[in-house]
Amino acid sequence: MFDGKFRTPIDKAVRPIGNGLRKTGLTPDHLTIAGLLFACAAAVTIGYGHLRWGLLLVVLAALPDLLDGALAKASATASQRGAFFDSVVDRVTDALLLGGVAWHLALSKTPQQSVLPFAVMALSSVISYQRAKAESLGLYAKGGLMERAERIVVLCLGLLFPRLLVPILWVMLVLTAITCVQRFVMVWKQAEVAPATAQRIALRRDRRMIRRDLREQRREVRIQRRKTIVMRARRKLDD
Repeated sequence: MFDGKFRTPIDKAVRPIGNGLRKTGLTPDHLTIAGLLFACAAAVTIGYGHLRWGLLLVVLAALPDLLDGALAKASATASQRGAFFDSVVDRVTDALLLGGVAWHLALSKTPQQSVLPFAVMALSSVISYQRAKAESLGLYAKGGLMERAERIVVLCLGLLFPRLLVPILWVMLVLTAITCVQRFVMVWKQAEVAPATAQRIALRRDRRMIRRDLREQRREVRIQRRKTIVMRARRKLDD
């Protein structure tokens, strides 16, 4: 939801910061790694029950993730490798933060409540997989009530108000489940006609035919060369 409605104004707001960071010699990967390190520190801090300090570290972990895209655009270093790296680190960061919350609940609350963060993480993984699989098929799978930005914001609220942490986790779980259903329905409806999928299938079929034709042509060329060599050898013998 935030990604769709606020992405453009946020990108405009952080663009000057990206231009400034470009002059420092930093790369987007440096920011991504910094965010991961802050997430590790946040997970340990939350696990030991220092939720307010953990909140500060979560914010510090989110800032590099917000700025790495602006730096990539400012320095013209955006690449598929960088996008892949950033996406993988996002998933690892989510697991670390929710793992830290589970650790905290297991130590200080009812142990059964520690299952809540793992349930949220499991459904979050389903949401990420739905998008990845849909995009690999040429379909659209963004949006929903509880995307990654919303999960981080709601988690920060839980860390800010520790007494509300468990109820907030229940809210996250319900909204994340609803988002899973929303994305499933979205992709399911697109796949009814799926013109992009049909185009991809046709493209793959055409490529297979082209490769087969090329193999046939190469085989014919080899046969023709052999015939030419045999004919030349016979002519030499005749001479």
